[in-house]
Amino acid sequence: MTGPTTTTAPAPDPVSGARRRAHRRRAIATTATLTALAAAVLLASLGAGDITVPVADVVRALGGRADRPTTTVVLTWRLPRALLALVLGAALGLSGAVFQTLTRNPLGSPDVIGFNTGASTGALAVLLTGAAGYTRTALGALVGGLATAALVYALGGRRSTATTRFVVTGIAVSAVLTSVNTWLMYGADTSVAARAAQWTAGSLDALGWEQAVPALVAIAALALATALLARTLRALELGDDVATSLGVRVVRARLLLATVGVALTAVATSVAGPLAFVALAAPHIARLLHRRTPGTSLPGAALVGAVLLAGADWVAAHAFAPVQLPTGAVTVSAGGGYLLWLLLGRRRNDRTV
Repeated sequence: MTGPTTTTAPAPDPVSGARRRAHRRRAIATTATLTALAAAVLLASLGAGDITVPVADVVRALGGRADRPTTTVVLTWRLPRALLALVLGAALGLSGAVFQTLTRNPLGSPDVIGFNTGASTGALAVLLTGAAGYTRTALGALVGGLATAALVYALGGRRSTATTRFVVTGIAVSAVLTSVNTWLMYGADTSVAARAAQWTAGSLDALGWEQAVPALVAIAALALATALLARTLRALELGDDVATSLGVRVVRARLLLATVGVALTAVATSVAGPLAFVALAAPHIARLLHRRTPGTSLPGAALVGAVLLAGADWVAAHAFAPVQLPTGAVTVSAGGGYLLWLLLGRRRNDRTV
């Protein structure tokens, strides 16, 4: 008579465990470094300007222990713009990560596939009617972005956003909307068109708490929604069939994620105008830092976006003082250089194969 058979669990792979621990340590170190960079840029933005404030006085002002003039300069004049640069950059980084995952395409960011341009069209339509104001401009940007997303979705194929046709359709719609935006500005009154042109350049200049508070509240709510949908997004990375087997309602999930991504872009666009390449570059850089090819860490993309936009805004405001550049001009220049670097790096890799 034979005894009962027993099965032994396979021994854990020490190599896989070591890799997971190394990846975890790298992720923690990368997050800490990006957070420190964001804090450094924030302090530099609060201290630099026509009235230079030492870092120690900036810290005292943030803690409520500085004198009245320093508190006014740091908290009333400079903090809204500095906070918006970080938060809007994080919003664009999150939006770019969501759409690059949904489209499974490195070019599938909202500023490439037309949603940023559509938000600009909606906001411009409000601005050029003379009905300016943050709430109306934000609503116009949101409607424009969502309408553009619906149009690209309808023309690019209703079955899935993860197709090359979807991205190409978005690029074509973006080109058409860019022409529409130019036509709108040429047909407007000179003074109104001048204000609209300044807005379309992308700038955080002259933004105060009136614009910052509603934007911070809206982005906090949208970031929470993105965090709640993060598990679904990771499932969609594995493919629609695998996601369905895991219990994900794919069509509904893609619609929800796309809506949140467009809303993140629309809020950022309504506040500061179109800020190109942040949403495109942030997820790429986050993948390089985390050495994670299949997907993108949402917190990593948000942190990289925050550092990118805050750094670009500091350069725009102080690098060429007393001349101030539009923040959008800096992001476009840096983004174009980054794309060239990527293309040259890929070309070198192709030659070595």
